[in-house]
Amino acid sequence: MQEGTITRLVTEKGFGFIKVEGQEKDLFFHSNELVGVSFDSLKEGDKVSFEIADSPKGPNAVKVTKVA
Repeated sequence: MQEGTITRLVTEKGFGFIKVEGQEKDLFFHSNELVGVSFDSLKEGDKVSFEIADSPKGPNAVKVTKVA
């Protein structure tokens, strides 16, 4: 699992982006990939852990969980 920080949430569409230390581009994640946390409870600046999976549009964060 990797860790990062939520940089942007698009609440009306149910997705967001995670900043990963040392990575130039933020990772996309969709609310369907959240584990043990609701999208509504997330806010920008929250720390999360996740795995990376390839998609047709590039790498995405999957199995996203909030770090306490």
